[in-house]
Amino acid sequence: MSSLISLDDLVDNPTSRVAISLCLDASVSMSGAPMQELNSGVASFYEAINHDEIAKFSAEISIVTFGPVQKETDFQTVASQPHPPVLAANGNTPLGEAVKLSLDLLDERKQAYKDNGIDYYQPWLVLMTDGQPNGSAAVLDAQIARVAKLAADRKLVVFPIGIGDEADMSTLNRFSAPRPAFKLQGLNFQSFFSWLSASVSRVSQSTPGDGVPIDVDGVTSWADFKF
Repeated sequence: MSSLISLDDLVDNPTSRVAISLCLDASVSMSGAPMQELNSGVASFYEAINHDEIAKFSAEISIVTFGPVQKETDFQTVASQPHPPVLAANGNTPLGEAVKLSLDLLDERKQAYKDNGIDYYQPWLVLMTDGQPNGSAAVLDAQIARVAKLAADRKLVVFPIGIGDEADMSTLNRFSAPRPAFKLQGLNFQSFFSWLSASVSRVSQSTPGDGVPIDVDGVTSWADFKF
């Protein structure tokens, strides 16, 4: 049903789109306070986008969680789906498989934009994890290479973010090379999603194809660079 609603929205709403895939670690290690703060942060992100009269019709959000890997929401604007699902912690950390699903869904959405004559900005992939990946190493390597090519071709903006002291920053760094990945300050999801909503707002007010610089200074409100 969500896909049908989403496709109808492409016809009814011709606004240029920015597709945002939130690929979020929901493994058992995220139980308790981390999952509570993550849910609160995602909810605040939706709320902030909903209060922006352009972004609420331009930003399309999909949520993929792991483990197990599953699509929580298809791509929809906040105008059509103002509330995110409540996420629960369970399972392991199949990082590569989750990124693959996120990228596949982004590819499908870009094709839908093209088929319906909708302009779009570079898609965004937000990857958050607190642990070591334990899925297929071959799948993980393939998705790292896939992300690197998309980013180099200016077809993807990627934000790999580690949560807590057990996050595998070396693997996350491979997703963002040559710059390092980010590490969240404590459980400061609220500041991150506040920064993200402001960044999405800036992009949605630009013209597709224009380079919109990332607010690098704002990153210091939520990221710890001492890793």
